[in-house]
Amino acid sequence: MNSCHGLAERLELAQNAVADLALLKEALAIESVTGNETPFARHLETQLSRLGFETGRGVFLNGRENVWGTLQGGGPNLMILGHTDTVHVRGWENHWQDDPRRDPFGGIERDGHVWGRGSSDLKGGICAVIAGIRLLQRVGITPAGGLTLAFIGDEESGEPGSGVSAGAKDLARRVAKGEIARPDFAVYVEPTNLDVYTAQIGFFIADITVTGKTAYFGTPELGTDALKAAHALLSRIWKHEAELNAGPCHELVGASSVLATKIEGGGFIAVPGECRLSIIRKLRPGEDLDMAVTAFETALDASHLPEGINVTFEYPAGRDHAKGGSPVETEPDSAPIQLLQDCVQRYRPDAGRIGGAPYWSEMPFLTNGIGCPAVYCAPGDISVAHTYEERIEVEEYLAAARVFALLIARYCGAKPTN
Repeated sequence: MNSCHGLAERLELAQNAVADLALLKEALAIESVTGNETPFARHLETQLSRLGFETGRGVFLNGRENVWGTLQGGGPNLMILGHTDTVHVRGWENHWQDDPRRDPFGGIERDGHVWGRGSSDLKGGICAVIAGIRLLQRVGITPAGGLTLAFIGDEESGEPGSGVSAGAKDLARRVAKGEIARPDFAVYVEPTNLDVYTAQIGFFIADITVTGKTAYFGTPELGTDALKAAHALLSRIWKHEAELNAGPCHELVGASSVLATKIEGGGFIAVPGECRLSIIRKLRPGEDLDMAVTAFETALDASHLPEGINVTFEYPAGRDHAKGGSPVETEPDSAPIQLLQDCVQRYRPDAGRIGGAPYWSEMPFLTNGIGCPAVYCAPGDISVAHTYEERIEVEEYLAAARVFALLIARYCGAKPTN
């Protein structure tokens, strides 16, 4: 992890902001809603080839593709990665109507931001990394150590048959088999406003079906009311929530919690014979997901509901775990993380703070799956991701390109370009 005296200033002077913004806008113009990542992945493969990377492709689900690029070296191996898919754009044009931002793929620049689907989550991060490599080449530097850029699909949820981290699972398998070099440290470019997130929450979603027996409203005694039973379960869910909120609190992501998100039942002039509930449970780092599921089902105490009521549980959102996504954290005082903080703060003194991700993404496939310490760090604001207001601040994006250039040079070591 060599120091590069004066490099930060050289990078700032050499940056071509016009070209870097054009790179971002070109990426935003390629629609890559989950399930249709391959065109954007192929675009990124072209970018990597132009930069001299040895590239590879891997099919992960229904013909969809991951891409990656490697620069071989003799020192520490750094991986920078991010997902190629975005959430949908349904309703976007109606929201903006006659405003130029009505095109979700237009990359309109306004008020110091670039607007469009994926600008923050997370094409801004991906493009900042590529711009950072171009910037290093502009100042005549090649990484001395190993560097892998990996771009994977299927991170976002919301599209039928997708959103199970199939791309991340495939990447982890290829690293485990030795097809892709095992990194010593990884940065996943989820938006953090260039803070450094060393921890993230875990989660599971439970769909609960309460089945009773319907009966005509005039003879309710012949039925078994599923809605009443669901009411009892909701009361127990909220009691469990209070217990979790009063329990241990992680300094970066807060306390554990459970939230009832949906209830459906009844609809006829009759005793409701079925009711469906959905919940999402937040886990803090250190919690075991299997134990959290067991504790949740125990807290609902379905065995004490009235005779004739049946309760079933389904867990539809498996990621790195069959029933959800694991919480993880990386030691924030490690040397690579301190180096990343320093690189950020050279260009954004008010950023680079250690934090925790209030979202779930694919860090567990690195930390738990291949034993690689990892963090989230990238330009972009998670609070506008998935919304009609998605945008990225121009100056933050340009600073991120310099940050990644400096990090690569200092972590991997720098040598003159041949």
